[in-house]
Parts: sequence; structure tokens; C-alpha cells
Amino acid sequence: MDWLLLYDMQRALDERIETEHDLVHEALFNRKLLAFLVELGELANETRCFKFWSVKPPAPAERVLEEYVDGLHFLLSLGLECGLFYESRELPAVERPLVEQFLAVFRAAERFGATRGREEYEGLFADYLRLGAALKFSPDEITAAYRRKNEVNHQRQNERY
Repeated sequence: MDWLLLYDMQRALDERIETEHDLVHEALFNRKLLAFLVELGELANETRCFKFWSVKPPAPAERVLEEYVDGLHFLLSLGLECGLFYESRELPAVERPLVEQFLAVFRAAERFGATRGREEYEGLFADYLRLGAALKFSPDEITAAYRRKNEVNHQRQNERY
């Protein structure tokens, strides 16, 4: 994936939102972290992977992918907030049940929230990418969905969402 392009797109969206909502001098890290965790929960809800009591199937893949890139928006934004950038590299495969992968991301987010460190950010990012792989999303699908949702987010700002 072209991480520099995605970070640039996210930076433009963040700057627009922060300017238009008079947040330029606000510390937004905790809000962004909570937003990421909420999106992660919404993603889990769409997969229904934890709903052992239900036979209802997961949402369609396109809906799950949209929730995934909602989380990616906030993950990129968190990196920008801290001056951290994920550097693309091949991830070692980790075979975990989907529920365990979600929990790994939640734990990594907690560690990053406590330290705001580079190592913890890269670990969180890697676990989130592993989650995307576990959901069977290709890098090209993720990039295309991110671009689409970024456009939607700009349109929402135009409409005073």
C-alpha cells in the first residue's frame, strides 16, 4: 500500500476538519483513540464473530470493508497526531481466530494510548493490518475503499455533517 498517499489524504481531511471546527489548537489524541476503538467495535459488530448466541450471518463484505477503513482513517490520524508513520513491511503471518485478532487490536490500542510510542504504534498498525488480512481484504481493496470513504468524509464536511 502507498502509505504516504494515505497519510497525505488523511492529513488533508484532518486539517480541514480541525480548521472548519475550530480545533486547530485542541489536543485530540484521546478523542481520536476513542473514535478508533468505537470504529473497531462497530467492525466487530458487523462481522458478528463474537455473537455465539446468534445464527444471523455477518454483514456483506462491502459493509465490513467500509467499517474497516473507518478505523483506518482514525489509525492514520492518530499517527499524524503523534508524528508517527507506519512503514510498510511484510507482516509475519499470525493465525488467530477472528475474535482473538480483534482482542489483539484492542490490547495494542491500549498500549499505544498509554505510551504514544513508535513501537506501540507500529504494533497497533500491524495488528490492524493482520485483522484486515483475517477478514480477507487485499491491500488494493483496502486502498480503494479508503479513497472512497475519504471522498465521502469530505462530502460530509461540505454538507456540515
